[in-house]
Amino acid sequence: MHAVVLAGGYATRLWPVTKNRPKMLLPVGDSTVIDRILTELEDDDRVEEVYVSTNERFAEDFEDHVAETGLEKPRLSIEDTAAEDEKFGVVGALAQLVEREGIDDEDLLVVAGDNLISFDLPEFIDAFESNDEPTLAAYDVGSYERATSYGVVELDGDEVIDFEEKPDDPSSTLVSIACYAFPADAIRFEEYLEDGNNPDEPGWFIQWLVDTGTVCAFPFDDAWFDIGTPQSYLDAVAWQLGGENLVADSATVENSTLGENVHVLPGATVVDSTVDGSVIFPEATVDDCELRNSIIDRGTHVENLDLAGAVIGAHTHIAN
Repeated sequence: MHAVVLAGGYATRLWPVTKNRPKMLLPVGDSTVIDRILTELEDDDRVEEVYVSTNERFAEDFEDHVAETGLEKPRLSIEDTAAEDEKFGVVGALAQLVEREGIDDEDLLVVAGDNLISFDLPEFIDAFESNDEPTLAAYDVGSYERATSYGVVELDGDEVIDFEEKPDDPSSTLVSIACYAFPADAIRFEEYLEDGNNPDEPGWFIQWLVDTGTVCAFPFDDAWFDIGTPQSYLDAVAWQLGGENLVADSATVENSTLGENVHVLPGATVVDSTVDGSVIFPEATVDDCELRNSIIDRGTHVENLDLAGAVIGAHTHIAN
């Protein structure tokens, strides 16, 4: 089996924090989302190679990061884009990667590099091998409104009997997340695209597979975070920290109160402040502030401010 980790997005909804870094490399606890995925795939002997699918703009960031991890399986597969308006769509990019790397002869696992999931990927691969059919991971978002943003799934046992991508009136709250496994004979991206189908979201490809054959589901509970907005990122951090705080050894926290789910990264300074549910990046300074549910990027200085839901870009100085 080969694996593809999708890491080609530009995360514009998380700007300015992701303007110059891929969101998959944002810290979540003492790791990153993509590191959790890569480590699990490294440890599973069924996975031969792991392709990190990214773009020209962030290729160097991923190359450096993968080298730092010391993992042996990951390798970069770079799509020929450098901006959001140049993207091929996820299915289009997958078709190009499969052709570029010549990996249409073995089973394929595809997982988004920005999804924090509570199950272990080897469990999902076990389910796929048992099904011997295209398999997707499914999660109950608990809200019909939320379900409109995803591919909605209806099941008969573990078999998907109906799939609708981003419906206006969803029939259930069970949705497909960006974690799929395909037998070699279901890697039909080119055929799908040649029929004039939507190249963007992979859910359209899944809907096409459901209409033409058997697709199975791996429902799971507990937690799933699709990190695409500042709030979803902070929610993922809060889940990972579990109400605790994480303060780097080289960070400075003086005369300050930390509430819950606060991450203070190396070299950051928090003085005379109250902080709750926030991430303070390396070398940032928070001085005499009330800070709630906020992200303070690298090298930024905020002073004498009351901030809630703020996202402050790198190397910014704001004082009252």
